[in-house]
Amino acid sequence: MNKPLLFQIIRFGIVGLIAAAVHFGIVVAFVQTWSILPLIANIFGFAIAFQVSYWGHRWWTFAGNGPAHRIAIAKLFFVQLLNFAANETLFYIFLSLSFPYPLALIIVLTVLPFFTFMASKLWVFAEN
Repeated sequence: MNKPLLFQIIRFGIVGLIAAAVHFGIVVAFVQTWSILPLIANIFGFAIAFQVSYWGHRWWTFAGNGPAHRIAIAKLFFVQLLNFAANETLFYIFLSLSFPYPLALIIVLTVLPFFTFMASKLWVFAEN
């Protein structure tokens, strides 16, 4: 593996961990503070974490690469909608199996990053 790719993967991981922490924190806060159902709170967590993810990857992970903002954000939004559909489905399955919602969410947030990295590198922020 070449160094630029390795550093890009590390940056992707850091941004992803921050976005996942934001996502997780929002879900827990909404469930604990306002008694919102975990699957509903997950929507809010996703929406806010999407912003962290997009801007972190745009400015740092894939800085200088890819299309204009209006194109890249639309592409990443599409990728993240697919990611969210998988996220919400897996979250539902784990909750149906009586997993505690924090554990279910941690599992879900660690399963999907590979898809997001590949889609981001090869399509969303692909070098022009």
